[in-house]
Amino acid sequence: MNFRLQPKRPKAFASISPRSGRTKTAQRFIAGYRLVFRTLVRKADDRILVHDSSPTPLSPVSRALGKNSSIDPSIRGAGLFSFVRYADSNRLLFTLLVTFALGWGASCSRQPAPQSTSLTRAVTDEAGRRVVLPQKIDRIISLAPNLTEIVYAVGAGNRLVGDTTYCDYPEPAKSVAKVGDTMTPSVERIIGLKPQIVLVSTASQLEAFTNQLSAQQIAVYVTNPQSLDDVFHSIQTLGDLFNEHDRAASVVSGLRTRADAVDAATKTAKPVKVFYQVAGEPLYTIGRDAFTTDLIRRAGGASVTAEVPGAFPRFSDEAALAAKPDAIILPTGGSMGEGNSAVVSALKNSPAVLNGRVYKINGDLLSRPGPRLVDGLEEMARALHPEAFR
Repeated sequence: MNFRLQPKRPKAFASISPRSGRTKTAQRFIAGYRLVFRTLVRKADDRILVHDSSPTPLSPVSRALGKNSSIDPSIRGAGLFSFVRYADSNRLLFTLLVTFALGWGASCSRQPAPQSTSLTRAVTDEAGRRVVLPQKIDRIISLAPNLTEIVYAVGAGNRLVGDTTYCDYPEPAKSVAKVGDTMTPSVERIIGLKPQIVLVSTASQLEAFTNQLSAQQIAVYVTNPQSLDDVFHSIQTLGDLFNEHDRAASVVSGLRTRADAVDAATKTAKPVKVFYQVAGEPLYTIGRDAFTTDLIRRAGGASVTAEVPGAFPRFSDEAALAAKPDAIILPTGGSMGEGNSAVVSALKNSPAVLNGRVYKINGDLLSRPGPRLVDGLEEMARALHPEAFR
């Protein structure tokens, strides 16, 4: 049997990756003549008389160039351009250069564009955390009703792939895949939905699952508004994250106009002392860090627990009785149903109850720091100062 031994390929050829994406013609061309170009460039830059005595068989192009080459000393200091100028004096080498450029350019045009770091961006969320996000976000999960409402308000509702069992507004939110409730979502369901970003309402939700999501390269973005202005900021920021800047700006502008109208109407009214009952048994109220405290102030009221540390502190019956509020607000109805619809026993003899100033307002409008918070502000202002809106 006769065997034809394949000649050993030059080392330069072996270094070419078969995954480079170049055409076979371009690969052969580059493999065969890369060494020649590299040698000529080096010799040109060294500005020496070249005498090639290599015993290695030369390619046809190399033999055409001849073994002896000389560099014109007038091109000193030209660097790589010295090679170009030298090639200009040699028609065959110039033709070789053009052919190489065309072959290499054609091969590059067929290569997929490399992934660029510009496809991601780093932002700081409202908990002060650095979060790396894709430039274009197409898959969102919301872990709070207010955030779900914001996503829809800024025009990104069609990108929402998951939310919580409490996310019931607007109507399309009810049909989105559920990942559990607000405080104990299912990490497995979240990962299974392959989101690019998970929206969280407060940092208290963060610790339990952020590491697991980070391991899956899923970004977690925290919002934590403590005033109505903070809510407006959250709306605009989320709109920007979803590349819906103009839509978010329009929403915020309309909400600010309505909030300013309430401020103007109640500006000269005497503030009403308000107790805000978050829950009755046990008794919870709002504190210094709650956005609702700011909402009461804007509505022409003054929360009697405005200086209590925290956002939603537990309150003693004795302290509630001693506060002697002139008005009591009960967030009830909405997703809360009939919960929290009765005044706690400790306040039965308060001025608010004795004077019939107990106001029930849809809890969703007061407890969700989103676009409908201004609806709650308007209802509260009308309850506390009806004379200002006649």
